[in-house]
Amino acid sequence: MNSFSIRTSANLKLDEERRRVRDGHLRQDHTAHGAGSDAVKGDRAGTLGVLALGALGVVYGDIGTSPLYAFRECLQGPHGMAPSPENVLGLLSLILWSLVVVVTVKYLVIVMRADNRGEGGILALMALIRVPAVAVAARRPLLVILGLFGAALLYGDGMITPAISVLSSVEGLGVATHLFEPYIIPITLAILAVLFLVQRHGTARIGALFGPLMVIWMLVMATLGVTAIARAPRVLAALNPLLAIRLVGTDGAQVFAVLGAVFLVVTGGEALYADMGHFGKRPIRFAWFSVVLPSLLLNYFGQGALLLASPEAVENPFFRLAPRWALYPLVALATVATVIASQAVISGAFSLTWQAVQLGYSPRVQVRHTSEEEIGQIYVPLVNWALLVAAVALVLAFRTSSAMAAAYGVAVSLTMVITTLLAFVVMRTIWKWSLTRAVLVAGGFLVVDLAFLGSNLLKIREGGWLPLAVGLAGYLVMSTWRRGRELLGARLEEVSPSLEDLRETIAATAPARVSGTAVFMTGNPAGTPPTALLNLKHNRVLHERVVLLTIVTEETPRVPRSERIEVIRLGEPFWRVVLRYGFMQEPNVPAALRLCERKGLRIDPDEVVYFLGRETLLATERPGMPLWREKLFALIARNAVGPATAFGLPVGQIVELGAQIEL
Repeated sequence: MNSFSIRTSANLKLDEERRRVRDGHLRQDHTAHGAGSDAVKGDRAGTLGVLALGALGVVYGDIGTSPLYAFRECLQGPHGMAPSPENVLGLLSLILWSLVVVVTVKYLVIVMRADNRGEGGILALMALIRVPAVAVAARRPLLVILGLFGAALLYGDGMITPAISVLSSVEGLGVATHLFEPYIIPITLAILAVLFLVQRHGTARIGALFGPLMVIWMLVMATLGVTAIARAPRVLAALNPLLAIRLVGTDGAQVFAVLGAVFLVVTGGEALYADMGHFGKRPIRFAWFSVVLPSLLLNYFGQGALLLASPEAVENPFFRLAPRWALYPLVALATVATVIASQAVISGAFSLTWQAVQLGYSPRVQVRHTSEEEIGQIYVPLVNWALLVAAVALVLAFRTSSAMAAAYGVAVSLTMVITTLLAFVVMRTIWKWSLTRAVLVAGGFLVVDLAFLGSNLLKIREGGWLPLAVGLAGYLVMSTWRRGRELLGARLEEVSPSLEDLRETIAATAPARVSGTAVFMTGNPAGTPPTALLNLKHNRVLHERVVLLTIVTEETPRVPRSERIEVIRLGEPFWRVVLRYGFMQEPNVPAALRLCERKGLRIDPDEVVYFLGRETLLATERPGMPLWREKLFALIARNAVGPATAFGLPVGQIVELGAQIEL
């Protein structure tokens, strides 16, 4: 049983209506509060524009700040190429077609079709594939391993992106004057500290500024690029893909090594899919084709035009595009843009944690909602402070964005490979593509992904090991928690009484009958919790209503309210209640129990006593998990947020009964 904090039914209704509007059509579900067609009648173009503006501020922050360092690293990084005209044009052609193939075709055209009822991201994709009717049972464990490892790798991205983005923007001060060079690190650390400190206040108030500010950022990048292209229009020859092919043919080994730097231009591609649930496909695609892609290409080509005329500008071609009088305003704007990019990655880490908890791959953690209106605006203190410590440590360890770029890309490139493999399964099992068609499409993407991954793996010794280590640690925690919960459930089932056992105990002990309702929570929707028997044996009381309550998290984003509650009468005085939620929803047990009256079970929330089990887990040599993993699971379980907080239970109405469980 996994959950987060409270969400009201009104918010659920609002979320549902927004999902209908953002894709421009009604979704055919059966929610009790389903809005009619009038909810989506209106100015579709206006709605699309507003959502596209929001997508600019959230989805495209990461990829939109890549021009600060990506092209520079192609020519100056550890594996950089000399800024000769042939290399500049060839690299620009590689950048252009990487954006087209990876971001435009792979993610925007193909992968975003694989939505789990409107939600995207690698965990949502994994949940979609794991539906029993979809995947062959023998194949599902491998898919789970790939999905979990890919999700864990995104935490490495969440650590590096704020550090490299903010540091690269502040380094622009060194272009303006060398006097600022000693203060670049302290200023970066101060900005990072403020960025993470304000997370607890949420982005509800300042979020509206993100989109317009990113529009300004994109327009400035495009303007800088157009100005430089006008001075050296021959740079437009890089539109020809033959220049990229010619560059590879001239020095294939060197180009393979530099692909890790070229990959920096597409590192935000995974975010497009992960944030699909917030805005929908059409707004994200509209923002890309109308604003983001043209601005990125104009700026990259502008940097290339500058280097064709002045190769010495290779030290920092982005800031060299600006006239000296505009350097300080550009640094300020770049800093704002990188903060927005960092905000998107941090929020993504929060959402990833939320999904992992709901799907049972992570222990419950403290989660706070920072907005009563906006879906997904949550704050996870544990993740926030961990990312802050990691970002500060990275800045202090690497000290320059060029050095940090070596650690960047490995995690995202491996995640993209995993996404392609999972998408292949979707093509075959859900879309029913022929094997030939699926192999041609997914195989083509896989060749590109593996080329980028192989090049990034060359940077393992220079820092690329770090995100891999984070990913392995995250995978270990998530897989251990999942397996540990399954093992704990099996152990509890061994000692759980049957309903007949409870009735026999009632007959033997003749407990005192008291008014009100006793709610016993159990993870098995067909079982009986040991706490029910313990209560009868030790307290010798029986409430007039005894509810065996189970919360089930489905592998779909949301469960309609009409399908939320299942009530089964088991005979006096027992009732079984099953509450079903999607992995993007949060249980609120008291609110749900009020709705049971519609199913024939009337409960007064003020007269409910919640009986919870507090298990002391003992690692043993019994078959199930290695001893060290059992100890790890017990340690994680001791530090997890309790069910009282997770399920919104009133503290004054809880009784905990302890037991020792041997794993």
